[in-house]
Amino acid sequence: QVQLVESGGGLVPDGGSLRLSCVVSGSTFRINTMGWYRRAPGKQRDVVASITREGSTNYADSVKGRFTISRDNAKNTVYLQMNSLKPEDTAEYLCYADFIVRYWGQGTQVTVFS
Repeated sequence: QVQLVESGGGLVPDGGSLRLSCVVSGSTFRINTMGWYRRAPGKQRDVVASITREGSTNYADSVKGRFTISRDNAKNTVYLQMNSLKPEDTAEYLCYADFIVRYWGQGTQVTVFS
């Protein structure tokens, strides 16, 4: 059974930084694309960033230049380094991993206060 477990969320001031991690377990198959979405209260889920197995990345315009996605294929882990955080970044952050189907984590809360 594939499981994704996020960690690293928390409460930070405006301008602060956090590093999220997401560990995938329970499968011997290769993971294709991995990434992060976020869901703010009362809003739809929005893509944040993605990274292919080969390391190609994509970012939402709202986080370009502030967030960096990376992965460690040997550890089945994807990271999201978030710098210069803003109150509008407050959301639940969910990671995903693409095998033949997409699996999701349970989410980790990020709250940025001004």
